[in-house]
Amino acid sequence: MKILEEEQVHAALRYPDFIRALREAFAGDYTMPPRQVMLLDPSSPGHEAFAMLPSWNDQVIALKAFTYFPQNQAPFRSLYSKILIFDRANGVPLALVDGASVTYWRTAGVSALAADFLARKDAITLFLLGTGRLAPYLIRAHASVRAIQRVLVWGRDPDKARALISAAAAEYPGISFDVAEDIQAACGEADVIVAATGSPDILVRGAWVKPGTHTDFLGNHHADKRECDTELVTRSKVYVDTRANCFREAGEILVPIAEGVFSQEQVTGELADLCRGTVPGRTSEEEITLFKSVGCALGDLCGALAVYRAGTD
Repeated sequence: MKILEEEQVHAALRYPDFIRALREAFAGDYTMPPRQVMLLDPSSPGHEAFAMLPSWNDQVIALKAFTYFPQNQAPFRSLYSKILIFDRANGVPLALVDGASVTYWRTAGVSALAADFLARKDAITLFLLGTGRLAPYLIRAHASVRAIQRVLVWGRDPDKARALISAAAAEYPGISFDVAEDIQAACGEADVIVAATGSPDILVRGAWVKPGTHTDFLGNHHADKRECDTELVTRSKVYVDTRANCFREAGEILVPIAEGVFSQEQVTGELADLCRGTVPGRTSEEEITLFKSVGCALGDLCGALAVYRAGTD
């Protein structure tokens, strides 16, 4: 069994190739039970958690496990993760792959894959909320599916936003990068809005989003919290990565349902439906689209398998 670390993950994965692999995986046959997230001590305010995400297709069986300790201080990370993959034909263990790095690649890849179906073809301005470790991957992924000309970045810490912009500008000299000081103004300029903040408070409001915008919410995994308000959901054609996970964890969807102004039936489809062509993506230049993702195991499987194959070539 191979042990594949972070360096090998980053060496193996590239956009848009990995996005095409994700599209093929979601269009194919697979099994993906709901992910299991367990609080280690429900009475603790620290919200330490352990989670397991299983999935399998005709090639491999994959299980991602991760721990989440948000109060950790350096040198410890808040999240540690590993993905174990087995041969589907005979059950033989194939590899143990670093899960944290795969998570960055697959989360941004799924975000851009959804945008490829839902953003306008002429989208050129990306507004990114969040300056964490996922942010550079989101820029790379979205720039690989649309001809992005301008990126606006908002973060709670302006210094982190400026540092992200400096690194991204060196990587993409043909793209203009700016710090967004006002979320409302940036929403009005954006063709694609991606929020990956983990904020417990609403950041994006429906009244601020212009017709034709694609919006994408990745940062929240709590049923009673959300990164956007109810108005944006009710104004939008709504899609999710998976119904099973989002209908348990995504406050962006669950809060409007609890308010009685939205229903599960109003979700147009899952990412797999888009990839298989069983539901339409964007159908007009004026509609607002919304994609909500809480993360799903098939993306982890796809990433770990690609890294394993690269390591055996």
